[in-house]
Amino acid sequence: MVTRRTFLGTAGAGLVGGSLLQGQERGSGGRKKMAIITTVWRYLSHAQHMGDRFLVGYPMNGRWHAPELDVVSLYVDQTPQGDLSRQRADEFGFSIYPSIAEALRLGGDELAVDAVLIIGEHGEYPRNELGQRLYPRYEFYRQVARVFEEDGRSVPVFNDKHLSWTWEWAAEMVETSRRLGFPLMAGSSLPVTWRLPAIDMPFGAAAEEVMCVAYGGVDSYDFHALEVIQSMTERRRGGETGVAWVEGLRGEAVWQAMQAGAWDKGGWDPALFDACLCRSQTLAPPKRTFSHRFPTADEIPKMVPEPVVYRFQYTDGLKATMLLMNGLVQDFTFAARLIDRDEPLSTLFYLPPTPNVHYSAVLMSKVEEMFLTGHAGTPVERTLLTSGVLSAAIQSLSSGRRTETPHLSVRYAAPRESQFCTT
Repeated sequence: MVTRRTFLGTAGAGLVGGSLLQGQERGSGGRKKMAIITTVWRYLSHAQHMGDRFLVGYPMNGRWHAPELDVVSLYVDQTPQGDLSRQRADEFGFSIYPSIAEALRLGGDELAVDAVLIIGEHGEYPRNELGQRLYPRYEFYRQVARVFEEDGRSVPVFNDKHLSWTWEWAAEMVETSRRLGFPLMAGSSLPVTWRLPAIDMPFGAAAEEVMCVAYGGVDSYDFHALEVIQSMTERRRGGETGVAWVEGLRGEAVWQAMQAGAWDKGGWDPALFDACLCRSQTLAPPKRTFSHRFPTADEIPKMVPEPVVYRFQYTDGLKATMLLMNGLVQDFTFAARLIDRDEPLSTLFYLPPTPNVHYSAVLMSKVEEMFLTGHAGTPVERTLLTSGVLSAAIQSLSSGRRTETPHLSVRYAAPRESQFCTT
């Protein structure tokens, strides 16, 4: 049973920017009003990438799109050096409120917005004994839900990245949206960004083993890599059934697993690993004098000083491996072994570079659609299961033992239509 935790109070107080009248004027003429709840708003932060899309628009399908709703209020938890929240409020005429409840009520007595964007990423927050950054996504969400409960009305919510760093809180967030009856989407840009080649897991495919090779840190980019896997595997025959166990490996244990050469021996299918590397656009050369050379099994350990691997098995028997290979690649690639194909199905999840990070515009286009229609186009269960796998993997890394996950019996049906960007 999901336990309800006592949520944390709001940390610090924001400064009201602009006037309440300005906040009320935005959203006039029948346009919907949107509140942003975030940890920080500085250059190249998630709040800047996502919030700016709704303030100034974004490119889609070869045209500049102006969103059909207005940012009218903001709660920002921290204002470090380089803070942009005050400047944005002054320039665009919305108000910054000292609490989440006031931001949702526009300083009044009842819910006064039509959509809520929660961004609990970046900022100075402590880590727990497992090394997880304790971003207050759950705490923000609970305060939003409390307003919905007190005012007897709810609106669509988007939560950036994973739902929470604990499974109990993540499950409670989804349960709350169902209980109060509001659309909830969550996750990152990876499932909706471009793919090279532009392919999806065939809907209803019989898959045996899948893999994502990626880069980045634990409790950070590993979420993105797991989301890559989940956005593909959810389309398999029979739909999603959940995950039975998760195993985290790091350091020498990774190379031992790689040498095993097969899943049943504690490793993975080497053909999937090769297919992922051959889709990468950032594969590093093993020697300085080469710019085009496939690294050998002996060279890879010298290139990747701190490898991390998550092996996990779904309850229907599908096998999955995620590898963080810093020093070898700097992108996200996917490969799958399908029963009716001789060669692996593989693709690159393409992320356009900074400063524009156009993939965030693709994600915000999906969020805008939900805010306007009240329909979540992608299943929140995808993010719920991915959040649970990540939490279990981090526990396994810490304990050095496989983590059994009977609680991750998450079942859902994926949309038949592909959700990633092709234009």
